[in-house]
Amino acid sequence: MRFLQSFAKVCSQNLKRANSLVYSSSSAATATATTSSAFFSQIHSHSEPPSFGIAFDIDGVLLRGDTPIGGSSHALQKLYDHCGTLKIPFVFLTNGGGVPESKRALELGKQLAVNILPSQVIQGHSPFKQLVTRFENELVVAVGKGEPAAVMLEYGFKNVLSIDEYSSCFENIDPLAQYKKWTTNQIMYPNDTFNEMAPRNNICSQRVQAVFIVSDSVDWSRDIQVLCDILRSGGLPGGEIAHQPPLYFANDDLAYQAKFPSERLGMGAFRIALESIFNR
Repeated sequence: MRFLQSFAKVCSQNLKRANSLVYSSSSAATATATTSSAFFSQIHSHSEPPSFGIAFDIDGVLLRGDTPIGGSSHALQKLYDHCGTLKIPFVFLTNGGGVPESKRALELGKQLAVNILPSQVIQGHSPFKQLVTRFENELVVAVGKGEPAAVMLEYGFKNVLSIDEYSSCFENIDPLAQYKKWTTNQIMYPNDTFNEMAPRNNICSQRVQAVFIVSDSVDWSRDIQVLCDILRSGGLPGGEIAHQPPLYFANDDLAYQAKFPSERLGMGAFRIALESIFNR
């Protein structure tokens, strides 16, 4: 079966077409203008605004892992006056993510020793907010490290499950599960939506209407397997081949700079792996 490939910014919907997997690639940059404008007016509503603002990348620029790089914290403090009032508007623009903007703002504030508002944080998945009206009450699956379902719930999606939760509803969907004895520090965050949708066989009978890759996949083998099942069956794993539901990626970065000296594989690498397997 042949599928149409779509490269699209979630906001602009500019498409390039070829024969293969259908997916859309979001980017933090697509949300910059709207968010920056709103934040600019919010901060300077009672005074003459400066003629410019600043957009900062985070990973490898201000932070390496959780550690500030060089004098990045001191440099940011220069953007505030002695009373702590912001003099020059700025935002953080990153293709990273996995946690709600409200939580990321608190984390950045502690790491960089400045007061950060959620409206100053634009992450790779921030443009997904603009798809709420389309999928608000539909069953959608969120993939990635951190709190992918919590991110989507905060945006207003009402029927969202993480891929961990969704996979747990299907017996034997991951043939390697019995060999995965490793433990991680990842916390399973409670999802009221998942609890309210019990029993699990109800979830198995519902068609997934869209999949969102919110952040980097933690378990590539399982996630690629389950995503292929969802995409090939029209949202009903184990069923017959049907029309592919929409697939959205928060970014398409092949690699990124983390704590390790050389770059680590990113969401773009996961997308290449998924697409290569799906299209064979």
